[in-house]
Amino acid sequence: MATTPTSLVRAQPERPFEIFLDGRPLTALPGQSVAAALWSAGILAWRTTRHGGSPRGAFCGVGACFDCLATINGLPGQRACLVPARPGDLITTQEGTGRGDLSV
Repeated sequence: MATTPTSLVRAQPERPFEIFLDGRPLTALPGQSVAAALWSAGILAWRTTRHGGSPRGAFCGVGACFDCLATINGLPGQRACLVPARPGDLITTQEGTGRGDLSV
């Protein structure tokens, strides 16, 4: 039997659930952030920069930077490293800082 982090600490995680990135179903675990769930699915970028369209994903992983911005359940500009993944979350790739038609 392979040794895994959960087996080392004898953890009994709750059941995985489904989230969606651009309509694609992905598996997430309870307690994971959206960024962690995307990382575990092998997805390293879910945003493009305003200028040049360069791909971005998580950089710092603790909410200090803004590279991991994503549109989550229709709300643009969410730091994916800080948002807990929830069953059925709809994450969409964000272009730049989000949608210009949303004003504060």
